[in-house]
Amino acid sequence: MRIFVTGATGFIGSAAVPVLIEAGHQVLGLARSEAGAEALTSAGAEVHRGELTDLESLRSGAEQSDGVIHLAFIHDFSKFQENCEIDRRAIEAMGSVLAGSNRPLIVTSGLAGLGEPGQLATEDMDLPKDFQFPRVSEQTAFSLKGVNAAVVRLPQVHDTVKQGLVTYLIALAREKGVSAYVGDGGNRWAAAAVADVARLYRLVLEKNETGAKYHAVAEEGVPLRDIAEAIGRGLQIPVKSVSPDEAQSHFTWLARFAAQDLQGSSAKTRNQLGWNPTGPGLIADLDGMRYYETDMAGASAARRA
Repeated sequence: MRIFVTGATGFIGSAAVPVLIEAGHQVLGLARSEAGAEALTSAGAEVHRGELTDLESLRSGAEQSDGVIHLAFIHDFSKFQENCEIDRRAIEAMGSVLAGSNRPLIVTSGLAGLGEPGQLATEDMDLPKDFQFPRVSEQTAFSLKGVNAAVVRLPQVHDTVKQGLVTYLIALAREKGVSAYVGDGGNRWAAAAVADVARLYRLVLEKNETGAKYHAVAEEGVPLRDIAEAIGRGLQIPVKSVSPDEAQSHFTWLARFAAQDLQGSSAKTRNQLGWNPTGPGLIADLDGMRYYETDMAGASAARRA
């Protein structure tokens, strides 16, 4: 298949593209810079110039392809609402081209909002209609008429350089000189190694069902206290608990996540797709980081992944 991949040069995309090519697929990767185009060419992919705000380039890329994997998102949390709207329009634009065909549109989402606190999020759960969150990737994909849409819900995706929201916790701990968690730190975040997630996208592409929701979860939940302690070890700084009342002032925009349970199961995904993540685990990758050699600029600057 010839697959249009947005975010092809990002954290997950740069791992997924070679996996897709090795499996015999052709990849048409979205690139907004010359450096991105060169990286795609080196990986053996075709280059499609454009960006998420250029809806015509997105429609054109989807039109030329047998399916779409949408990985791109603008990770500038100072403009989160605006970037969520850009994401919504991008999904609608690509979906408009795929409507009426069986060509898959695979969209990326997350685990936030699923289930009750402390409850494992499963693939059968839907986001509640009153869920107040600016990013509506999943809802947008499933609202498209006549589109073969499926969703991959991501946990904290990691290697020894990046770890989803944990990357921002590391930057905050570096800035404040202390690695913190809320209360007893017993709330948990699901996680998966980036190489495992890349393999899952290939399996979803080849085996997906319309309307399906897949969970890229290797570890169902890693306690935030364990995460904070690993960061403390790596940065050689103190680790402490902050009260729920102190969370906003300490974590700022991260406060809404810092005390939240983002646990998830992938039992159904594994059974349906034969996906078997092999790790390493989140704490192992955090312990394997070179904290004072790794470039952490991406945690505080606007990025597109």
